[in-house]
Amino acid sequence: MKPSPRFTLALILGDLCSILLAFNLIAQLRGISTWTDPILWPLLVPAGFLVVSLALIDGYSPRTDFLSIDYTSQHLIALFGATLTTLLVTHAVITSGFPLHQSRIVTGLSFILVAPCGLALRRVLALRRAAVHRHEHVVFVGDEAAARSFTEDCERMGFSRQLIYAAANHTGASADRPSIAEVVARIESGELRAESIVLRESAGNLPDRLPDRLMRLHFAGVPTYTLELFHEIIWRKIPLYRINPIWLFQDGFQLAREPIFDRVKRASDLFLAVFVLLLSAPVLLLAALAIFAEDRRPVFFRQTRIGRHQKPFTLYKLRTMRTGSGGAVYTLPGDKRITRIGAFLRASRIDELPQLWNVLRGEMSMIGPRAEWDVLVADYEKHIPCYHFRHLVRPGITGWAQINYPYGAGIDDTLRKLEYDLYYIRHYSLRLDATIVLKTIHVMLFGKGSR
Repeated sequence: MKPSPRFTLALILGDLCSILLAFNLIAQLRGISTWTDPILWPLLVPAGFLVVSLALIDGYSPRTDFLSIDYTSQHLIALFGATLTTLLVTHAVITSGFPLHQSRIVTGLSFILVAPCGLALRRVLALRRAAVHRHEHVVFVGDEAAARSFTEDCERMGFSRQLIYAAANHTGASADRPSIAEVVARIESGELRAESIVLRESAGNLPDRLPDRLMRLHFAGVPTYTLELFHEIIWRKIPLYRINPIWLFQDGFQLAREPIFDRVKRASDLFLAVFVLLLSAPVLLLAALAIFAEDRRPVFFRQTRIGRHQKPFTLYKLRTMRTGSGGAVYTLPGDKRITRIGAFLRASRIDELPQLWNVLRGEMSMIGPRAEWDVLVADYEKHIPCYHFRHLVRPGITGWAQINYPYGAGIDDTLRKLEYDLYYIRHYSLRLDATIVLKTIHVMLFGKGSR
């Protein structure tokens, strides 16, 4: 969780070395180069695309779980994207006098060789880092209610660090919860190894001079976060306890505030929607025929959803449930209303493709908060303060909440997804959109994420 420039630098250097060795090895086998006359500067192209692609999936972040199967699949998807982009540039844009232009096989085989090298390097460094930091703790400063809430959040997020709870001052301290002053003294003396400190209370609740001591620890490598900042930096979501009617007055929200960002996003939406629609047309046709063969008409499902500025619109999807099935508002595991072909379409996200028409009409974006049913929105707005903030931007076919939170039903799951939606609205960037695209491909291939 700590920032680690050396860890990140080691990964980048390792990837660059693997590109250098892999491309020259394959090029030598193909007779394009020799070890005495290696390919050097042209490798800046594949190396640049590799680094950018892996950065988009947090492939250089010490907070990433490099040992997970999920990361492995995302890593391979990112490398596939880097491979395609390198081939496009070296064979369509740079067309003469460029060594990599001589053979597509060199590029393809080299990236295949780079993949296990990069994964092995991350696994080794992650295990080593975990061994070094296994005795470090995260110190949470807050009252008992806040501590319970933080524990629940950690369990929900799979945050496995050892936790120490501390009171803001001696008044709230106990045998199980020492004061933060006592904990800081133990950190300063070296008795306690801390990874970071998380403050639920503001500095005004802390004893005199303690903020100065926390500042010294911060610059010595033990960072202090407010709870809100911890949520945003570590978990990349907005804690809802911080949301109020004036929350939007903070920094960020370029997509909602600056017309130029909206125009750029709209232009990219149109390009991507047309491209994906042309690419997926055969798939859509086959899916429509399969739906008709199993359950006849209608092939498409229409429903009123709420869009930008709370404006209703008609959303289109491929039908995955039997006609006139009625029943529960939310889809349940093993739901009998879902047809056999519908189960496949939902798992693969193919049923979402007709929403590209909504994107072309300007009612939706390729990326944004999920477009919710108007009936559910009316209910959510009664129970969730500031729920309408998510309607500051166009809803999306995919989004930050969809790739980070599994499908859920009810107010509690809606609250959790709202935390991610608000993070996206506040921190929108082209880089974040690119990250969502790569992770959406992972979701489509492995059937994970929100529905």
